[in-house]
Amino acid sequence: MQTTFRIRRFNPESPSLAAYDQEYILETEPSDTVLDGLIKIRETIDESLTLRCSCRGSICGSCGMRINGQATLACKTKVISMVSEGGTIQIEPMKNMPIIKDLVTDMDGFWKKIREVQPWLQPKGPHPKGEYVASSESMDHLTGVMGCIMCGVCVSDCTVLEVDRQFLGPAALAKAYRFVADPRDGQAKTRLFELNKLGGMWDCTRCMECVEVCPKGVGAMDRIMALRAKGMEKHVPSTCGSRHAEVFEDLIRQKGVLDEPMLALRTFGLRNIPTLMSYIPMMLRAFIRGKVPKTGFFHHAIPGIRDIQRLFHKMRESK
Repeated sequence: MQTTFRIRRFNPESPSLAAYDQEYILETEPSDTVLDGLIKIRETIDESLTLRCSCRGSICGSCGMRINGQATLACKTKVISMVSEGGTIQIEPMKNMPIIKDLVTDMDGFWKKIREVQPWLQPKGPHPKGEYVASSESMDHLTGVMGCIMCGVCVSDCTVLEVDRQFLGPAALAKAYRFVADPRDGQAKTRLFELNKLGGMWDCTRCMECVEVCPKGVGAMDRIMALRAKGMEKHVPSTCGSRHAEVFEDLIRQKGVLDEPMLALRTFGLRNIPTLMSYIPMMLRAFIRGKVPKTGFFHHAIPGIRDIQRLFHKMRESK
């Protein structure tokens, strides 16, 4: 079928240093992947097109890019699944990373964040004379997160990294979980204390973009949530993030509905009045636009609250 590839181009040697879109019309086969198409363009139409690829089998992770607005691996994305006959497919470099040229991004920042979480085992005590022994159950649990191929796709579409470059990002935090949850590692509490700081596990907004785009089903956001739970179990110092989680649960248990004003008040505390005051303009804008709870600003327990409280009681018993 005939397909138009609209590719975001960028040449660092160009005087304007401006990115632009360039279109190529290509005959593609039903079996062709987007990477196949890009290689055909480079080999038969425009040899200046720059992209990164290697294995072509979703193993190396080097062909990460944005296709039709979402990050993915070009080698596992069929053209036919992205566009119909005569249509146009939009291809861009990954976000949240500097662009080197065309579809190639600089991964140095990505690897720096991975190194920050110290991605290696740190056993407690002397090394055993033989091998480290871990149960099958514990290692089966880590199989999913160990499937990460470090492609950077989740980092590309992370909404927090768009506004906060300090954030470690989903890939690094998922990698951190791999070692925190490993029974052979003896530094879990130390790791959790480090991840409890600004830019760590509490900065994720749970947008689920990393889960949506991951080509290996690692589920980075789920790992971040697990890190938070483990941090609270280990009694890491209280932060706004951990207090928010605790207060959220407590309010649902008490009233069966979320009490937003009380959630903010108890999360930040009376000692942090300046922070609370800073939210007043936003609250006024929300009020003007009718973005207020149907229950108003004063929340009362809903009918059947005892059923909800019994659920909480059963959950705690099961733990």
